[in-house]
Amino acid sequence: MTVKSLLPLIAATFVCGGFILVEARQPKSLAVVTKPTVSQPVQPQWKLFTAPDGRFTILMPGSPNRNTQYQKTYMGEINLEIFVAQPPKQQVAYVVAYNDFPYSYGEMADPQAVLNNARDMALKTTKSNLISQRNIRSSNNHPGKEIEYINSGGKITKSRMYVAEGRLYQVMAITTKKQQKTLAKTITGYLNSFHVVLKK
Repeated sequence: MTVKSLLPLIAATFVCGGFILVEARQPKSLAVVTKPTVSQPVQPQWKLFTAPDGRFTILMPGSPNRNTQYQKTYMGEINLEIFVAQPPKQQVAYVVAYNDFPYSYGEMADPQAVLNNARDMALKTTKSNLISQRNIRSSNNHPGKEIEYINSGGKITKSRMYVAEGRLYQVMAITTKKQQKTLAKTITGYLNSFHVVLKK
């Protein structure tokens, strides 16, 4: 699973949200093991990541890869920023992505409508079924929505979306059912660490 293979999929589905995780295949072990052993995921070094423009902070497992893309949409041209971190030997991707709305759209748009649209697009473009959803607020009170969904390949995405100061943020952890059980606390900690930094 490479960042390059994920980017076209993110860009194609992102403006109102969505992300597809390509399955990482583990090489089969040739050694004959008499006693089954459960290998624990290698714990990466988590550190605070600050966005290049200083407008959000989050704990990430190492330094994320950054990609910038431009997309034409019904609102005009959108600048899409994507940050992806993938710990070694784990079938999980930690993603923060955002796009700024054109000023006029950002002023008029109802945040709840934007969030609902983002949810619907995420489910549609990833061909996923919604597991759960709830309305949330960012640490400094911006409207948000948390959704969890599963696609036909069994990938589970837990996503928190926020509308803040003319921008849609999406903070996602995408993993397999098996890894989700062992990483549940880590994923919650990751999502909880996201913080919108207010413009001065």
